[in-house]
This record gives sequence, C-alpha cells and structure tokens, in this order.
Amino acid sequence: MDFTNKSVLVLGGSRGIGAAIVRRFAADGAKVSFTYSGSPEAAQLVAEETGSTAFSTDSADRDAVIGRVRDSGPLDVLVVNSGIAIFGDAREQDPDAVDRMFRINIHAPYHASVEAARQMPPGGRIVVIGSVNGDRMPMPGLASYALTKSALQGMARGLARDFGPGGITINIVQPGPIDTEANPADGPMKDLMHSFMAIKRHGRPEEVAAMVAWLAGPEAGFVTGAMHTIDGAFGA
Repeated sequence: MDFTNKSVLVLGGSRGIGAAIVRRFAADGAKVSFTYSGSPEAAQLVAEETGSTAFSTDSADRDAVIGRVRDSGPLDVLVVNSGIAIFGDAREQDPDAVDRMFRINIHAPYHASVEAARQMPPGGRIVVIGSVNGDRMPMPGLASYALTKSALQGMARGLARDFGPGGITINIVQPGPIDTEANPADGPMKDLMHSFMAIKRHGRPEEVAAMVAWLAGPEAGFVTGAMHTIDGAFGA
C-alpha cells in the first residue's frame, strides 16, 4: 500500500493493535497522528519510532474525541481502535463502569466517525476495530462488552448509507484472540480460546493492521458497511 501524503488519525494507537496500525500506516508513507490515554510512555516510544504525532485524549470524553477529530483537519483515513472490556457477572458489574465502557466503545466511534465525515474528501476511509464477540460470545461474564461490539455493526451499516453518496466508506474489523498485553498468547485463557479455533494460535497485531490497511486502500473502494472478521475461525 502507498499512503504517501495521506492524513491518518488512529484513536487509541499507543499499544497492541493500535500501535501496529500506526506503524503500518507510517511505514506506508502516511502522515499519522494518534491518541492515547493511560500509557504516555508507550505513546512517546511509538511516536519516536514512527515519526507520528501523539495526542493525549480520553475516549470516554465525547467532546474531547470530537475536538481531536475536528482539529486534525480533513482526514483521508480514520481508524477507531480505542476500547476497553470489563469482566464479570452482569448482575454484579458496576453500572458506572459499564456506562464508561459504552462511552468508549460505542459513543466515541460514532461521534468520531460522524465528525470525520464532515471534512473527509471523497475516497475517505473509516475503519473501526470491533470484535468477533459482536457475533459470538461463548463464555460468561462479557455480556456488556459483547453488546458494545454488536452495536458497532449497526452503526457501520447505517453510516455507510449516510456517507456513501460522499464517497466515504466505513467498515468494522472484528479480531478474535490477538497477542497483546491485554490478551497475551501465553495467558491463562489461551487453551480455552484456542479450543474454539481452527487455527490454534493467537493472531498478531500486524495481521490486523494489514487488514485495516487494505480496507483503507484503493482496492477496497466498493467495500462499506461490512464486518471483516480475523479470528482463526474462533466464531465459525
């Protein structure tokens, strides 16, 4: 992919999948900026490594998210990767924690996408990182998280209709188990997760970044409002 002279913003780009996406676009020639919240040291390292620009932005703060997208000017590519998960029986979860997750996982992608589309030129691309758990939840304790990822599917289908006449696409990438700090390949859940999978390993962040880059490139101009699962058949 050649993203020379393309302006790319990644919401949530300091670690894991987000950092891999920043590295991929920077390697392909884009002018990249990204946000971070709780990991300033990691963000500084990624920015120095890639020549990108890091901005501290709380994705739970709607106005901060909208302001960061607006201040980024006309974007060629917006990637929304920021997201959190909380675990536990739904009857025992803290409602405030659940609502904060909804703000980060649902509200932020929606408002960021809408704000980006206000300034995007024709050919603009919006890619949101969802989860295979939007399709399948084979274990207890993640109902509220699964809800947030299913919500992104309806969002993308609807916004594809709104943005399509302007030549802007929006797609959801749905990873399964990916080797990150939040879900390490040697973690305690690996055997359970791999038991559901046809390819019995965690995916790599770079594999997700490659799918994002394709969706952001010229070959995917007719792809919009769709879910793109990359999970080793976890959800098959």
